[in-house]
Amino acid sequence: MIKGFLTHFGRYILMLKQMFRRPESGRVYYKEFFHQCNEIGIGSLWIVIIISLFLGAVTTVQTAYQLVSPLVGLELIATIIRDSTFLELSPTVTCIVLAGVIGSKISSELGNMRVSEQIDALEIMGINTHTFLILPKILASIFVIPCLIVLSMFLSVLGGYLAGTWSGILNPTQFEMGLLLDFVPFNLFFGLIKAFVFAFIITSVSAYFGYYVKGGALEIGRSSTKAVVVSCIIILLADYGLAALLL
Repeated sequence: MIKGFLTHFGRYILMLKQMFRRPESGRVYYKEFFHQCNEIGIGSLWIVIIISLFLGAVTTVQTAYQLVSPLVGLELIATIIRDSTFLELSPTVTCIVLAGVIGSKISSELGNMRVSEQIDALEIMGINTHTFLILPKILASIFVIPCLIVLSMFLSVLGGYLAGTWSGILNPTQFEMGLLLDFVPFNLFFGLIKAFVFAFIITSVSAYFGYYVKGGALEIGRSSTKAVVVSCIIILLADYGLAALLL
């Protein structure tokens, strides 16, 4: 097991090293970058919107259910929604979902190119396939996924506001007071740091499993599953590590 882990880790590092070599034509990578931004960002937009709204709404209802003491002000509900959204719910939960949406797509795409020998054909033509196929995906995800996380934070708070005011748990004034109560800007900054790190993990790990797949269609499906599972595990480990280091 240790030998297999070291083999995969070493191959992963070598892939990253090859990936950051100088590209052959900047114009090609420029177009591919915006194409991947569209694929990753627009393709994942609706799932992020739906998840974020319901995360905020459900968290509001459950927080109100647990805060039954009359000594606790209702505006504290909004404070809990704000901090839990910025620190954990939006960056971590959303990126785990994106690992399934984006990661499986990247892994299956590269795996299909490997099985159909398209990658071999590009290498014969003298093209650095690590840079041509993987680097635009990673750069696009690092640019787009934090934008999706910012949108998720806003929609999660909005979902909590709508659920809290429409159900009569608290009024708009109380919710606004709770949002401003003891606000720490670093919490928002910390959520964005996690978004950048998780974006790199999702794309690079998924690209690794897709790029080095061997076999046929069955192996492509297995590599996609491994990419999602390993990405989620590494995201959770990185989540704990970042929290221990920065908080």
